[in-house]
Amino acid sequence: LVHGDVFRPPKHNMVLCIFLGSGAQVLCMSFVTLVFACLGFLSPANRGSLMTCSLVLFVCLGTSAGYISARMYKGFGGLRWKSNVLMTAMLCPGIVFGIFFVMNLILWAKSSSGAVPFTTLLALLGLWFGISLPLTFVGAYFGFKKRTIEHPVRTNQIPRQIPDQSFYTKPFPSIVLGGILPFGCIFIQLFFILSSIWSHQM
Repeated sequence: LVHGDVFRPPKHNMVLCIFLGSGAQVLCMSFVTLVFACLGFLSPANRGSLMTCSLVLFVCLGTSAGYISARMYKGFGGLRWKSNVLMTAMLCPGIVFGIFFVMNLILWAKSSSGAVPFTTLLALLGLWFGISLPLTFVGAYFGFKKRTIEHPVRTNQIPRQIPDQSFYTKPFPSIVLGGILPFGCIFIQLFFILSSIWSHQM
């Protein structure tokens, strides 16, 4: 009975496609970085090499984000492909860059030596708009050129009615219940570790 609704496009299908594309980009970046690290190209003695490699790979792997996002969006029958590609290239990196910029502003205000120079921020913006954005469009072009993903079963025209969910299956209680156990474990472990390290100073 459920098979007729499994492949129904979600309500906010563009947002899902954007996050799928960005997730694929991060996954590919992490995998390639780990491969380089295992092969010995990223030495711990060379400070900052891991972060530099990750940033360069993230920028260069914009193609994968555009391809996955466009392919999924086409499969969902989306029509606003330009918005999809732009949001794929801008949303997640924009959020990360915005948070990083605000934190850097605080460091600048405190005259901290750990603040990132303004020229470095401009270089990051140049990499983002000069390399990552065009590569995302290239990946999206190939993604939209591919045939639409064919689902193994047909989707029912009339969606099945979803019964009312119980209290603990709603998002907020699920987040709280799912986070209590790992938080408790980490908190207890850190408490004992820090107590053993700093017990002589108490």
